[in-house]
Amino acid sequence: MREAYIVSSVRTPGCRRNKGALAKTRPEELLQTAINGVMERAKGVEKKYVEDILIGCAFPEAEQGLNIGRIIAQMCDFPDSTCGATVNRFCASGLEAIALQYMRIMAGYCDVAIGGGLESMSIVPMGGNLPRPHPELAMSKPESYISMGMTAENVANRYKITREMQDEFGFHSQMKAVAAQKNGRYKEIVPTPASRFKVKNGITVKETFMQDYDDGVRDTTTIEGLAKLRPAFAAMGTVTPGNSSQTTDGAAASLVMSGDMVKKLGVKPIAKLVCYAVAGCRSDEMGVGPAYAIPKALKIAGLKVEDINLWEVNEAFASQCIYSLQQIGLYEKRDLWLSDSDKRIINVNGGAIALGHPLGCTGAKLCAQLMNEMRERGAKYGVESMCIGGGMGAAAVFELCD
Repeated sequence: MREAYIVSSVRTPGCRRNKGALAKTRPEELLQTAINGVMERAKGVEKKYVEDILIGCAFPEAEQGLNIGRIIAQMCDFPDSTCGATVNRFCASGLEAIALQYMRIMAGYCDVAIGGGLESMSIVPMGGNLPRPHPELAMSKPESYISMGMTAENVANRYKITREMQDEFGFHSQMKAVAAQKNGRYKEIVPTPASRFKVKNGITVKETFMQDYDDGVRDTTTIEGLAKLRPAFAAMGTVTPGNSSQTTDGAAASLVMSGDMVKKLGVKPIAKLVCYAVAGCRSDEMGVGPAYAIPKALKIAGLKVEDINLWEVNEAFASQCIYSLQQIGLYEKRDLWLSDSDKRIINVNGGAIALGHPLGCTGAKLCAQLMNEMRERGAKYGVESMCIGGGMGAAAVFELCD
């Protein structure tokens, strides 16, 4: 098998659904920024070399439908020879796209490709515009269509993840993100043109401005404030907006190249994908997916938890993230994830509770965050993982290039 490398990896800011800076920006334009950004950072790699663009999207319809992978190749002025496709593994769609491009390159099917992710949750709603559950399946296995919030409540109830634990975890996610913004840690972000509409003299006018930061980070968050929030999914529940991921808009992309092309073009790669794994679990507790996927990926890679220098475990909900970290022996080692610890290696710059979870984009977004921080820290091994709607988990192991 040939070697494959990530040469560049970027993301747009993640901005709040409906209320954020990107709410009125078409998803194709968000992706256009990410794709052009990933190429601009890959010095010496021209668009003519890119053979394929694979984009993950959880709800690939309306403005982000019509095979956004091919549409974006044309929007970004790639040559007609650059192909495109769309992939959907819900919350892991962006990572799935990157992994598939890796496998194609390792198998010798191509030399240069882009894997990315996209979701505008402001423009295409959660569940899509016209969901159509299968009636018999909905009767026999209703958990197949269960609300993600209820799965988080199930995890909290079944595995004794208390409200206090969830709120504390959410607080530290926010504080890590606050510190990261203050210290300029998000170097993977590409400034993104955003749209807004105003009425002037009775005429609606489109305006464009630049957005270069995640606008959901709350620097005024306190444990006391989180404790006052009402449950979001069950009247007597423990899952609240403060310990759940924000629904956001965003796009991200990674450029993947074969070892031969890296040498030919004189490009310095960031990292290589060691392995990628998915694992299934019960649909009604889908959030525990990383607890199954991470050990599976580490086993394939021949590594142990102790070998990993940096982790990005998606915070879809604090309850499921805590449980997953418990199962791999990391939650109790509090200095590895607390915001005030200089030893932290888990979601070091904040997770989805603070930065948002733009569904199909998240896998590619976490990859960009992980690539940036691995390079900044000189971390040899990094893992990204997330739970997946329907009852799955995904995990990828990356190794930093010398």
